[in-house]
Amino acid sequence: MGSGNWSTDVYAAAASYRAAKGTSAFAYSDSGARTVHDDLNPYGVPARESRDSAEHPATVAVAVLFDVTGSMRGVPRTLQAKLPDLLGLLLRKGYATDPQVLFGAIGDATCDRAPLQIGQFESDNRMDEDLGRVLLEGGGGGQKSESYELAMYFMARHTTLDCFEKRGRRGYLFIIGDELPYPKVKRREVGKVIGDRLGRDIAIKDIVAELTRKYDVYYILPAGASYAGDRQVLDAWRDLLGQNVLELDDLNAVCETIALTVGLGEDAISLDEGLSDLDELGSSAGTTVGKALARLDRDTLVVAEGLDLGGDSGVVRL
Repeated sequence: MGSGNWSTDVYAAAASYRAAKGTSAFAYSDSGARTVHDDLNPYGVPARESRDSAEHPATVAVAVLFDVTGSMRGVPRTLQAKLPDLLGLLLRKGYATDPQVLFGAIGDATCDRAPLQIGQFESDNRMDEDLGRVLLEGGGGGQKSESYELAMYFMARHTTLDCFEKRGRRGYLFIIGDELPYPKVKRREVGKVIGDRLGRDIAIKDIVAELTRKYDVYYILPAGASYAGDRQVLDAWRDLLGQNVLELDDLNAVCETIALTVGLGEDAISLDEGLSDLDELGSSAGTTVGKALARLDRDTLVVAEGLDLGGDSGVVRL
């Protein structure tokens, strides 16, 4: 995995083919599937890898995990529709040299058939194919929590990144959701969903500390979700991720938000330069993206005093 190059022409051709056949970009889910696609099943997977190659010598890992319960099922369809915008900004504008993108989906391990789905890091149009294999279960337990912590456990312990291991550069992990994580990674759920045998549960703060040594982790709460603007949800995530909790006025701006966040993290652009790029490309997302990322502009970072995050965590708290 991770070879080849993204082609908007190939993406457009696939979309035209589906339109001619009357099939969906999410044909697996829309065909009535009820279980995780084999290619996205995390059980027994040693690691999803983002690796350098002669073709891609300086990879940058970008993982996007989204909540597919209840009202959040529209997220993957928006991501799929906007993929050319994301890759266009990352590649044509030089925000990341060799981006490799992984998509995954999060449900609720207490009640869902598909609590976790994880694709591969890809450099070409196979990332679009991974999205098409996502099961849009639409479950969730209705208790204002989903299994984000289980997804973070997988990303912390079952991914390997050359950008981190060879160059000491963290990858990027975006979690798009609207609810709380459960307070612990439960050993029973890890065993059932991923296959690891743990001796004990893991506190959510411990797995976040482990994860943020490998990834810059962002939580995106979009408008229109059930708990958009909910203070309990936002405060809980800010306690875990600090400034990297982004409120988004418009879900349609999610790909541009991800691209500019990577560009800022790679020191490829300032926020003003990124917004100028959006204007140049005719995107209407500039106002939403600018508002969401205002705190992430490298010229305006604010670090609070007296916070001990430990280790090499990438979290910066306000």
